[in-house]
Amino acid sequence: MPTTTRRRRRGDTPPPRTGGSETEVLCGFLDYLRAAIAAKVDGAPESEARTAAVPSGTNLLGLLQHLTFVERSMFLGDTITDWRATFHVAPTDNVAGVVARYREAVERANRILDNCADLGAPVPRPWPDRPAPSVRWALTHMIEETGRHAGHADILRELIDGTTGR
Repeated sequence: MPTTTRRRRRGDTPPPRTGGSETEVLCGFLDYLRAAIAAKVDGAPESEARTAAVPSGTNLLGLLQHLTFVERSMFLGDTITDWRATFHVAPTDNVAGVVARYREAVERANRILDNCADLGAPVPRPWPDRPAPSVRWALTHMIEETGRHAGHADILRELIDGTTGR
Protein backbone atom coordinates (compact mmCIF):
# COMPACT_ATOMS: atom_id res chain seq x y z
CA MET A 1 0.00 0.00 0.00
CA PRO A 2 1.46 3.42 -0.92
CA THR A 3 2.48 5.63 1.96
CA THR A 4 1.44 9.24 2.21
CA THR A 5 5.00 10.33 1.44
CA ARG A 6 4.82 8.57 -1.93
CA ARG A 7 1.43 9.94 -2.85
CA ARG A 8 1.44 12.20 -5.90
CA ARG A 9 -1.65 14.11 -6.84
CA ARG A 10 -2.33 15.51 -10.22
CA GLY A 11 -5.09 18.00 -10.55
CA ASP A 12 -8.26 16.60 -11.99
CA THR A 13 -8.91 17.67 -15.55
CA PRO A 14 -12.56 18.65 -15.90
CA PRO A 15 -14.72 17.17 -18.66
CA PRO A 16 -14.18 18.83 -22.03
CA ARG A 17 -16.02 21.87 -23.23
CA THR A 18 -17.08 20.83 -26.69
CA GLY A 19 -19.12 22.31 -29.45
CA GLY A 20 -22.86 21.79 -29.40
CA SER A 21 -23.24 19.10 -32.02
CA GLU A 22 -23.68 15.47 -31.08
CA THR A 23 -20.52 14.55 -32.99
CA GLU A 24 -18.44 17.18 -31.17
CA VAL A 25 -19.72 16.05 -27.78
CA LEU A 26 -19.14 12.33 -28.43
CA CYS A 27 -15.69 12.82 -29.97
CA GLY A 28 -14.73 15.31 -27.25
CA PHE A 29 -15.59 12.93 -24.43
CA LEU A 30 -13.89 10.00 -26.14
CA ASP A 31 -10.69 12.01 -26.64
CA TYR A 32 -10.86 13.14 -22.99
CA LEU A 33 -10.99 9.52 -21.80
CA ARG A 34 -8.30 8.43 -24.25
CA ALA A 35 -5.96 11.11 -22.90
CA ALA A 36 -6.78 10.14 -19.31
CA ILE A 37 -5.87 6.47 -19.70
CA ALA A 38 -2.75 7.17 -21.73
CA ALA A 39 -1.60 9.57 -18.97
CA LYS A 40 -2.21 6.88 -16.32
CA VAL A 41 0.11 4.47 -18.11
CA ASP A 42 2.67 6.96 -19.42
CA GLY A 43 5.51 7.32 -16.91
CA ALA A 44 4.48 4.34 -14.80
CA PRO A 45 7.44 2.32 -13.51
CA GLU A 46 8.19 -0.46 -16.05
CA SER A 47 8.03 -3.49 -13.78
CA GLU A 48 4.93 -2.34 -11.90
CA ALA A 49 3.08 -1.38 -15.10
CA ARG A 50 3.09 -5.01 -16.18
CA THR A 51 2.52 -6.52 -12.73
CA ALA A 52 -0.99 -7.60 -11.79
CA ALA A 53 -2.24 -5.97 -8.61
CA VAL A 54 -5.52 -7.90 -8.60
CA PRO A 55 -6.35 -11.63 -8.84
CA SER A 56 -7.72 -11.28 -12.39
CA GLY A 57 -4.24 -10.46 -13.67
CA THR A 58 -5.18 -6.98 -14.86
CA ASN A 59 -2.26 -4.59 -15.26
CA LEU A 60 -1.71 -1.13 -16.72
CA LEU A 61 0.09 -2.20 -19.88
CA GLY A 62 -2.46 -4.89 -20.60
CA LEU A 63 -5.35 -2.45 -20.26
CA LEU A 64 -3.83 0.00 -22.70
CA GLN A 65 -2.84 -2.72 -25.15
CA HIS A 66 -6.41 -4.05 -25.04
CA LEU A 67 -7.78 -0.58 -25.80
CA THR A 68 -5.38 -0.31 -28.73
CA PHE A 69 -6.91 -3.47 -30.19
CA VAL A 70 -10.44 -2.20 -29.52
CA GLU A 71 -9.70 1.10 -31.33
CA ARG A 72 -8.19 -0.78 -34.26
CA SER A 73 -11.11 -3.21 -34.43
CA MET A 74 -13.84 -0.59 -34.10
CA PHE A 75 -12.51 2.15 -36.36
CA LEU A 76 -9.85 0.54 -38.57
CA GLY A 77 -11.62 -2.76 -39.24
CA ASP A 78 -8.97 -5.09 -37.76
CA THR A 79 -10.24 -8.59 -37.03
CA ILE A 80 -9.56 -9.82 -33.48
CA THR A 81 -9.98 -13.54 -32.92
CA ASP A 82 -8.93 -13.77 -29.25
CA TRP A 83 -10.01 -10.80 -27.14
CA ARG A 84 -8.54 -12.25 -23.93
CA ALA A 85 -5.12 -12.32 -25.56
CA THR A 86 -5.29 -8.57 -26.19
CA PHE A 87 -4.73 -7.97 -22.46
CA HIS A 88 -1.33 -9.72 -22.50
CA VAL A 89 1.80 -7.78 -23.43
CA ALA A 90 4.96 -9.35 -24.76
CA PRO A 91 7.98 -9.49 -22.45
CA THR A 92 9.77 -7.12 -24.85
CA ASP A 93 7.02 -4.46 -24.66
CA ASN A 94 7.64 -1.40 -22.53
CA VAL A 95 5.55 1.52 -21.28
CA ALA A 96 6.72 3.96 -23.95
CA GLY A 97 6.06 1.48 -26.77
CA VAL A 98 2.58 0.50 -25.61
CA VAL A 99 1.61 4.15 -25.09
CA ALA A 100 2.97 5.08 -28.54
CA ARG A 101 1.01 2.26 -30.23
CA TYR A 102 -2.17 3.36 -28.46
CA ARG A 103 -1.71 7.00 -29.48
CA GLU A 104 -1.00 5.95 -33.06
CA ALA A 105 -4.19 3.85 -33.16
CA VAL A 106 -6.17 6.79 -31.75
CA GLU A 107 -4.68 9.13 -34.36
CA ARG A 108 -5.63 6.76 -37.16
CA ALA A 109 -9.12 6.27 -35.70
CA ASN A 110 -9.61 10.03 -35.50
CA ARG A 111 -8.64 10.42 -39.17
CA ILE A 112 -11.45 7.97 -39.99
CA LEU A 113 -13.88 9.78 -37.69
CA ASP A 114 -13.00 13.17 -39.20
CA ASN A 115 -14.62 11.94 -42.43
CA CYS A 116 -17.81 10.64 -40.80
CA ALA A 117 -20.45 13.36 -41.16
CA ASP A 118 -23.47 11.12 -40.51
CA LEU A 119 -23.59 9.47 -37.07
CA GLY A 120 -26.23 7.06 -38.34
CA ALA A 121 -24.01 5.77 -41.15
CA PRO A 122 -21.91 2.66 -40.67
CA VAL A 123 -18.29 3.07 -39.62
CA PRO A 124 -16.22 2.86 -42.81
CA ARG A 125 -14.49 -0.49 -43.14
CA PRO A 126 -11.78 -1.70 -45.49
CA TRP A 127 -14.08 -4.65 -46.29
CA PRO A 128 -17.47 -3.21 -47.28
CA ASP A 129 -19.12 -6.66 -47.29
CA ARG A 130 -18.65 -7.01 -43.49
CA PRO A 131 -21.30 -5.44 -41.26
CA ALA A 132 -20.28 -2.37 -39.29
CA PRO A 133 -22.00 -0.53 -36.44
CA SER A 134 -23.17 3.03 -36.85
CA VAL A 135 -20.66 5.76 -36.07
CA ARG A 136 -22.91 6.82 -33.15
CA TRP A 137 -22.91 3.31 -31.67
CA ALA A 138 -19.16 2.95 -32.16
CA LEU A 139 -18.43 6.28 -30.42
CA THR A 140 -20.79 5.48 -27.55
CA HIS A 141 -19.29 2.01 -27.13
CA MET A 142 -15.75 3.41 -27.17
CA ILE A 143 -16.67 5.99 -24.51
CA GLU A 144 -18.03 3.18 -22.33
CA GLU A 145 -15.10 0.83 -22.98
CA THR A 146 -12.41 3.48 -22.52
CA GLY A 147 -14.10 4.94 -19.43
CA ARG A 148 -14.41 1.53 -17.81
CA HIS A 149 -10.75 0.71 -18.33
CA ALA A 150 -9.64 4.23 -17.38
CA GLY A 151 -11.30 3.61 -14.01
CA HIS A 152 -9.39 0.35 -13.66
CA ALA A 153 -6.18 2.19 -14.55
CA ASP A 154 -6.90 4.87 -11.92
CA ILE A 155 -6.96 2.23 -9.20
CA LEU A 156 -3.96 0.29 -10.52
CA ARG A 157 -1.79 3.40 -10.83
CA GLU A 158 -2.68 4.52 -7.30
CA LEU A 159 -1.71 1.07 -6.00
CA ILE A 160 1.61 1.30 -7.85
CA ASP A 161 2.88 4.69 -6.73
CA GLY A 162 0.06 6.67 -5.20
CA THR A 163 -0.57 8.78 -8.32
CA THR A 164 -4.15 10.02 -8.45
CA GLY A 165 -6.10 12.47 -10.59
CA ARG A 166 -6.65 12.75 -14.32
